Amino acid sequence: MTQTRPDRYPPKITVAAVRLLAYLISKPLWFVRFNGKENIPPESAGGIIIASNHQTYIDPVWICIPLSRRVRYLAIEKAFHWPVIGAVIKFLGAFPVKQTDGLSVSTIKVALRSLREGAAVIIFPEGEREFADGKLLPFKQGAARLAVQAGVGILPVTVSGGDRIWPQGQKYPRIFRRAVITYHPKIEIPCGRDIKSDEVIEQITSALEAAISGRANEHSSGNSVAA
Repeated sequence: MTQTRPDRYPPKITVAAVRLLAYLISKPLWFVRFNGKENIPPESAGGIIIASNHQTYIDPVWICIPLSRRVRYLAIEKAFHWPVIGAVIKFLGAFPVKQTDGLSVSTIKVALRSLREGAAVIIFPEGEREFADGKLLPFKQGAARLAVQAGVGILPVTVSGGDRIWPQGQKYPRIFRRAVITYHPKIEIPCGRDIKSDEVIEQITSALEAAISGRANEHSSGNSVAA
């Protein structure tokens, strides 16, 4: 029987160097600041989905700076054809996703395999960048369904200030504007026979959107979702 080969990840020393370089560039240009880093689970805790709102093309880089663990993330398919950038993001663990209403079967397989290997998978539930008004776009349910299928929690992340840096419709990023990345407490995924029901998936998606938007206190269940 053929066994599935584990995904290859770039050497830790290379990733650490890239993270440091990203910080050294982002700090003077966008005054990047990180809140809630104590909420980031260690790699020893197993796989986790990191779900964030999406304000700029730089979001995945900023989110990864404090992460000392293996990371995979979904990137729009066309980015893999960009000169230099396409090769770099592929090397760093990106895999392509089309801008559709849901995740493709091949994308789900790659994500599930990565999660089961203990990696973090970054997903942007909005599916595209926000506009300059900074308002959240409708959340798709892919992150919730993937978390349920893999049996892992979700770490909500909020990117703030990016709507003044590189929103949808703007060709190039502005500089000397602050970006703040906030890591919220992990959302635990419930166990139970009805865990894959549309109602539970909707509850998880709503809890995720509330955490990212700062309305988590509206959910009396705290950081877990009742099955």
